[in-house]
Amino acid sequence: MRVLTALMVMILLLAACREERKVDVASGLNPAKMATMTTKNISTLISDSGVIQYKIVAPLWQVFDEVDTPYWNFPQGLYLQKYDPYFHVIATVASDSAKFFKNERLWRLEGHVEMTKVPKDLFLSERVFWDQRKGQIYSDTFIHIENATHVLEGTGFVSNENLTQYRILNPEGIFPVNKDSI
Repeated sequence: MRVLTALMVMILLLAACREERKVDVASGLNPAKMATMTTKNISTLISDSGVIQYKIVAPLWQVFDEVDTPYWNFPQGLYLQKYDPYFHVIATVASDSAKFFKNERLWRLEGHVEMTKVPKDLFLSERVFWDQRKGQIYSDTFIHIENATHVLEGTGFVSNENLTQYRILNPEGIFPVNKDSI
């Protein structure tokens, strides 16, 4: 019985010596640094004037609307399909991560960025920007372009958003040469 009484007294003493601290969880939160929306495993269609233009698929989509420069964040990668008016896929884009700066209408794709254009054009880079206002795609890093007739490589790249008129700023290339044309 004495052991039980001694144990009870020790518990009461320890409880009485405990310092209470109030923690205000809300004071440590900064709305400007928090996502206003977080969505997992998304697959969404984007239309313009009632015509579906794009499909976006991503494991994680975060929207930051309360920051000075509002943006969408796709930290775990992004896959995009671009459609023609008949809903045929005419181009695809895949990247390890992406950000869309809402007010500027500017996409920044990073990591392993792969763009394809029908019929078989392939564009590979480490970082690609897509300026929707200017209708321009560009990169300041290494670019690799393949199509049926040639392979181009270099650093820096500028193109229209349809990837039909492009140039490499610092080019290198491999061009097949016909023996008869030498």
